[in-house]
Amino acid sequence: MANHQTLAKVLNFLSLPVLTGLAVAAVLLWFFPEFRSSQDLESKSHSDLYSELSTNWQGPVSYAQAVKRAAPSVVNIYTRTKTKPTNHPLMKHPFLKKIYNQKERARDSLGSGVIMDQSGLIVTSYHVVANVDEILVLLYDGRELPAQIVGADPETDLAVLKIDSINLQQIPLGNPDQAEIGDVVLAIGNPFGMGQTVTQGIVSATQRYGLNLNIFENYIQTDADINPGNSGGALVDAYGNLLGINSAKINFDDSEGIAFAVPADEVQKIVDHITEHGRVIRGWLGFEAYELTPMIAQQLKISISSGLFIAKITQDGPAHKAKIRPGDIVTAINGMSVTGRHRSVSQIANIVPGEPIELEIQRSNKSLTITAIAGERPTAN
Repeated sequence: MANHQTLAKVLNFLSLPVLTGLAVAAVLLWFFPEFRSSQDLESKSHSDLYSELSTNWQGPVSYAQAVKRAAPSVVNIYTRTKTKPTNHPLMKHPFLKKIYNQKERARDSLGSGVIMDQSGLIVTSYHVVANVDEILVLLYDGRELPAQIVGADPETDLAVLKIDSINLQQIPLGNPDQAEIGDVVLAIGNPFGMGQTVTQGIVSATQRYGLNLNIFENYIQTDADINPGNSGGALVDAYGNLLGINSAKINFDDSEGIAFAVPADEVQKIVDHITEHGRVIRGWLGFEAYELTPMIAQQLKISISSGLFIAKITQDGPAHKAKIRPGDIVTAINGMSVTGRHRSVSQIANIVPGEPIELEIQRSNKSLTITAIAGERPTAN
């Protein structure tokens, strides 16, 4: 009997704090649901967590999954250029020939590339493979394969290669138009021939142009480290999707963290053109112009302060046939005001040859509307 009374007293003594604790816990879980999810996080796999984070503003702690997704699509490119002996007459002299030691020499260089299609299409920077004799591609899994150039577009510094192989992993494409300044990006490439390497940074700017690096410029700027050998490699977002092809960096002595990539949508368009037509097809009007600034307008004593001042017309080109003259000032193209030379050049290039282009022109204080038929832009040498 005494034992039962003792047990009852113990239970009564413990019941109050236990019930109080449960009540407090229930209240905390009700008002602070994040406490409730801590155990759920422990039970979920890393890939599940990564998938959930991809839809939230919060970024992942590790980018390992992004690298695993994109890295198998990034290749190392090795090229060889053979330098032939000179044919200068003096080199036939035995003494000079011995000093020069004339032999066929090989000069090696390196770069990176990205698999754009399972059929073996690889995109890289044009300057990586320009004027070379041999191209060797090293895949992520260690396979080494020769590559051939399918086509190139020097005006954007891009080239398309082809390898014959199986089990190739095509890189998933991202959406550069949705990239925002401050987004985390990863650069994957082959710096200094060390092998595949990943560097991390952010999107520093978008739609960079006017750098005079190429004819057509619409760069994503990043502070991810880009070194020799990274050219042609992938710039991917935090989830492993291709945002661009790493192309160039500022090489001033005091510069740091300023690199540029060609947006992935522009890359895909160039790949499609080269595979379908063997070249990149762009619209063309056939005139040379420079950007009109307020200072130039003041010197010319004209009231217009923005536009394209036409300096030269190509004989029998689309502009010539439309009776456009040197000295004309283009103020709008297809209803869009001219705000910069690079933007207007890109706008004309995006027009399909054979389609009309409506130009608003100022000529000797008169406003004219002239319709020209776009031609095909000549291929750059």
